[in-house]
Amino acid sequence: MRVERLIAVRYLFARKQRSVVNIISWISLVGLMVSTAALIIVLSVYNGIGELTKSLFNTFDPELVIEPSEGKTFRLTEIGLSDIVATEGVAEVVPLASESAWMTYGDQQAIVTLRGVGDGYHRLTGLDTLLNDGHYQIADNTLIVGGEIFYRLGMKIPSALPAAVHIPKRGTTAMGLTLDEAFNIAYAYPVANFFIQQDIDNRYVVTDITLVRRLMNYAPDECTSLALRLEPGANPSKVKKSLNTLLLTTHSSLTVKDRYDQQPLYFKIFRTERLGIYLILSLIVLISTLSLVASLSLLIINKHDDIFMLKSMGMTVRQVRRSFLTEGLLICAVAVAAGLLIGFVVCFLQQHFGLIRMGNGNFVVEAFPVAMRAQDFLWTFLLVMLISTLSVTLTVRRARI
Repeated sequence: MRVERLIAVRYLFARKQRSVVNIISWISLVGLMVSTAALIIVLSVYNGIGELTKSLFNTFDPELVIEPSEGKTFRLTEIGLSDIVATEGVAEVVPLASESAWMTYGDQQAIVTLRGVGDGYHRLTGLDTLLNDGHYQIADNTLIVGGEIFYRLGMKIPSALPAAVHIPKRGTTAMGLTLDEAFNIAYAYPVANFFIQQDIDNRYVVTDITLVRRLMNYAPDECTSLALRLEPGANPSKVKKSLNTLLLTTHSSLTVKDRYDQQPLYFKIFRTERLGIYLILSLIVLISTLSLVASLSLLIINKHDDIFMLKSMGMTVRQVRRSFLTEGLLICAVAVAAGLLIGFVVCFLQQHFGLIRMGNGNFVVEAFPVAMRAQDFLWTFLLVMLISTLSVTLTVRRARI
């Protein structure tokens, strides 16, 4: 072991008399340890919440969707549907027709997104397993309503009163027209409601695609998008690439979207918030290193006699500085390792035992979700060590030795 490391290890682990320097050294070590653990815990909880929210979106959004990049609708007979179905990895294709609508039920009203679906939609999303009340039934006179809309309109199941769905007639304006002249109107009964995610519950109503086609005066094979179910084990990115290549040659006005493309705002906000959290916690780590700077500065002052003796024995100023630099880095390494271990233990206990609960509200899960990722541990270790190393290096270089 080099003499600089030997001196650093002795200063760090040898028994010491109680002094202000030792107390500050312990404070700096504990501060770095706690901030490292906090970084791991907060990132893991945020990962858990993100995965939970993403899974809620995934229960309603198909794995892949084909939509027109120009215009609003397309005809199934014009796009080579058989080639899409025959694409490797595609298990099933279901046509969709979505449109904003004005819905009234009794004296209540709401603006909704009416999603008309074809046969097999429940196999793409699992919507039939997520109903809060009622039963899954898709027909041109039935509605499966988002929970927020359901209770806002005061709906009941079973209902003797149908809901009225209004969609403006294409090519007309409401100015000077009666309600019947301005809108296509259909009546359907609510048969179920669902609670998935607030943005979905407050927006969507699912019905049969024939109802939307009738309201919009669409052709029998006209739709606004195609929902795709993939075969088990299929790679969505590869299937998306294959479909884009196929559509580029057969129908260039169509584009393929995965779940990230279907909810771009949510995933962009999620990444931005995660970066913000990381920067804020990094600032906390930086503040924690101030106590390390103070303890190292006081240690150098306190060891003035030792420094004089070491220099008398032939050590250069550079070697003495390296000894204190090594001790500072050892303090950082011990603190970071302990912090990572504490963060892992806390997250592991939360994952398996749910120690911290969400509260008494109506939440999807009872305890805070946690998802540990190896890259979080790696980046946290590198970040804390980088900040600490810079702080220690600047402190030692500026010290009078």
